[in-house]
Amino acid sequence: MAPFKKVLIANRGEIALRILRACHAMGIRTVAVHSTVDRNLKHVGMADESVCIGPAPANQSYLNVPAIIAAMEVTDAEAVHPGYGFLAENADFAERVEESGFTFIGPRAETIRLMGDKVSAINAMRQAGVPCVPGSNGPLNDDERRTRRLADEIGYPVLIKAAAGGGGRGMRVVENPEDLIKSINLTRQEAKSGFGDPTVYMEKFLTNPRHVEIQVLADSHGNAVHLGERDCSMQRRHQKVIEEAPAPGITEEERQRIGKICTDACKRIGYLGAGTFEFLYEDGEFYFIEMNTRIQVEHPVTECVTGLDLIRAQILAAAGEPLPFGQDDVHIQGHAVECRINAEDPEKFIPQPGTIQAFHAPGGPGIRVDSHIYDGYKVPPNYDSMIGKLIAYGETREAAIERMRVALDEIVLRGVVTNIPLHQRLMRDSGFREGGTNIHYLEKLLKS
Repeated sequence: MAPFKKVLIANRGEIALRILRACHAMGIRTVAVHSTVDRNLKHVGMADESVCIGPAPANQSYLNVPAIIAAMEVTDAEAVHPGYGFLAENADFAERVEESGFTFIGPRAETIRLMGDKVSAINAMRQAGVPCVPGSNGPLNDDERRTRRLADEIGYPVLIKAAAGGGGRGMRVVENPEDLIKSINLTRQEAKSGFGDPTVYMEKFLTNPRHVEIQVLADSHGNAVHLGERDCSMQRRHQKVIEEAPAPGITEEERQRIGKICTDACKRIGYLGAGTFEFLYEDGEFYFIEMNTRIQVEHPVTECVTGLDLIRAQILAAAGEPLPFGQDDVHIQGHAVECRINAEDPEKFIPQPGTIQAFHAPGGPGIRVDSHIYDGYKVPPNYDSMIGKLIAYGETREAAIERMRVALDEIVLRGVVTNIPLHQRLMRDSGFREGGTNIHYLEKLLKS
């Protein structure tokens, strides 16, 4: 029996299509909401029902909470899946959904609120025994003498971060004491303008860290498991470009140690559903930076190496079902790599909307394509430039990279400029192929 009769998908693009497929496989009817410019999206045509919720600008459609709640009411949907981005980590939206008598497929509103503020999240994780980057342990106030003393104790360089920031925004590195106060004030101004909250905090800036994250699942019965780690160190301006699982060089002992720390933290804060603990990893140590209380763009690589369906798991957890497996049942096998395919200039990284004139998806053993595009599809200028994800799985990391290299050479995508040439270059890059590159590697490579 299906856990819900009908689920509304409050998102667009490839993740909306991914959610729809999971729902249909579980016997759940779907409602697709869309903006006026998105009426021809693939999942809109495949959904059992669709509702237009506003014009193209996101704040008038995909961020329009009253319109989404109204769509749930008129279609008799029982639950809403927010995907990632838009309202996925909006505690007020989750609260409104529950208050309106529906189910939010994700963590409880209070958990989203706790982990959405970087200061409260770090404090909660410290209390839960999760290792954190040395820092101010709270927001910075107007006491400049105290701030300078904190920076000296932490040690330069330091990183000034907006408490409400995310996605790589609201950060500033300070190399020396002379620039400290000015940098804090600039970050405060940007935080207030960009996030509506001027609160900032300080932490140690690690010189050559990797970005390693732990995927967790938790139910409402006090159970939590981790599904291993992903390496997302290939980044440009804090935006992930390539992700892989498992992370090169992480031992089984390290995996189980940090995984248990994360699952214990989940139990402590009453976490529900899928989530990701993001860490900086340097010299064998993990340092917590934030938690994403939603499904991740890179979730397919974890699905490949575990054989689990994370969207299905989210839906079951939201319906109150206990986890159908324990930690001993989770096994990491093989290796998976994911390339984010964006409609953007591969050198200048400027979005390139337009019409897809021809699209041929690559295939073969171990190849997965998560994309909503098709011949004649018009990539709009209104949203994120990602138009798909290419995932390659192999028994070893080397095999996965080789399959990805072949798939990138095979893919046909005409009509819009994409970053495929960048991915082709990286699959042949000796540094990436060796594994274990830090978060600064890609930007340095692009400048060389």
